[in-house]
Amino acid sequence: MAKKNKKFYLSTALPYVNEFPHAGWALEIIQADVIARYHRLLAEDVFFLTGTDENSLKNVRAAEEEGMSVKKLVDRNAKKFHELKDILNLSFNDFIRTTEERHIKGAQKLWKACQKDIYKKSYRGLYCVGCEEFYKENELENGLCPEHKTRPDLVEEENYFFRLSKYQDKLKTIIESDEAKIIPQVRKNEIISFINSGLEDICISRLSERGRGWGIPVPGDPSQILWTWFDALSNYVNALGYGENSKKFQEWWQKNENKLHIVGKGILRFHGIYWIAFLLSAKLALPKIIFVHGYLTSAGQKMSKSLGNVIDPFELVKKYGCDPVRYFLLREIPPTEDGDFTYQKFEERYNADLASGLGNLVARVVTLAAELKTQKSNLKNRASKGSEGEDENEVFIAPETQNLKLKEEIKKTQQKYKKALAEFKFNEALISTWDLISFCDKYIERERPWEKSEKQLSIINNLLFALDNIAQLLQPFLPETSEKIKKQLKTKKSQPLFPRI
Repeated sequence: MAKKNKKFYLSTALPYVNEFPHAGWALEIIQADVIARYHRLLAEDVFFLTGTDENSLKNVRAAEEEGMSVKKLVDRNAKKFHELKDILNLSFNDFIRTTEERHIKGAQKLWKACQKDIYKKSYRGLYCVGCEEFYKENELENGLCPEHKTRPDLVEEENYFFRLSKYQDKLKTIIESDEAKIIPQVRKNEIISFINSGLEDICISRLSERGRGWGIPVPGDPSQILWTWFDALSNYVNALGYGENSKKFQEWWQKNENKLHIVGKGILRFHGIYWIAFLLSAKLALPKIIFVHGYLTSAGQKMSKSLGNVIDPFELVKKYGCDPVRYFLLREIPPTEDGDFTYQKFEERYNADLASGLGNLVARVVTLAAELKTQKSNLKNRASKGSEGEDENEVFIAPETQNLKLKEEIKKTQQKYKKALAEFKFNEALISTWDLISFCDKYIERERPWEKSEKQLSIINNLLFALDNIAQLLQPFLPETSEKIKKQLKTKKSQPLFPRI
């Protein structure tokens, strides 16, 4: 019986659809796509999930501002998020919307599974609609939400609460022991510190009236709707069929150890504490890793519609192409820290690394190979019939190289690359690949393959071999470019990969 491939499940967070996607969201979904593509190359069975959070109060308010129904707004904006699949060349397997029946069914099932830890009480607190969370006075900065820099609403109503305090010790053990591993360490320390400060029970519903009737009803109490985060977090199991306890859910969540959440630093508390507590209450399996990335900033500020500094990924791709956008976000932005976007930085990185770096190397090598192929072909045409059986293309298929230095350099690059990706250091994986590109450039200058010599064929073959390996390394990062390089290696027809800008 054939051995089943190792399963690897990964998800992004679900973005709110109160506005169109911006480049900050593109950063997360592209990082996730690289991981998904890489694990497929490792011959693993990958399930890559993304989607949209459509039941938040901020979606309701956005619809009111635009003078349209909430359904019309979320349908329009969710469609725009899904269109990123083609625009950014994404390979997700499923796209879940929290207005779908499968999600509603699963969210309500999770509520019932947590019923023993849910109770009702009156409450008065400061609520940030942007975060969809209550804040204590001492958590605010000058009376403002630390994330959105807006003044929270004062809310007073009777709601349902979840006994988060009950799970304090268990959560601390899980996080400290890496049973649910948070990467990087600084974010893990943040969560431990928050747990140590003392966990309080959290509000997990709101009056349907305050939510304008938009959201998922609390089972048995239609006057209340589920708190957006209780609802949204359950998508990670709902997309797998938790609602009907499907075989898929059992195989990919309950029995699968390889589960990864990729989230932004601003929502770590929801994933690193609340989500794990809900799963514990419902007696469900936990995620294995939570990878936390920083923000894409614009002129030093977090991108947001209210600040008017949003970079449109659709326009960016239209102007520069998909792979240059993927490359900049993966190479320029430190994966676990904030990174700044400016058009000047983008164009400098494009010209230096893509046009003058990778693009120039591929053009030089393919052109040299094509010229040598023409020379060989001309020689063959003048040669005797005894050589008719020779295929001049054979000398350009290089499954291996005899150049020990090149072999060693490629092996070293592959080791660095694998280590970097295992640690979600996308920029370091690309740096190691570009070190190999630089090695090839120096090899060309030293060996001068444009000069006729006994070594000319061997030199060009070595370079073709190196390019084939570079194309493989680029596959998860720049899938379109990787395919173009492979095609040019096969046809020996050089076409510019990245025209200078």
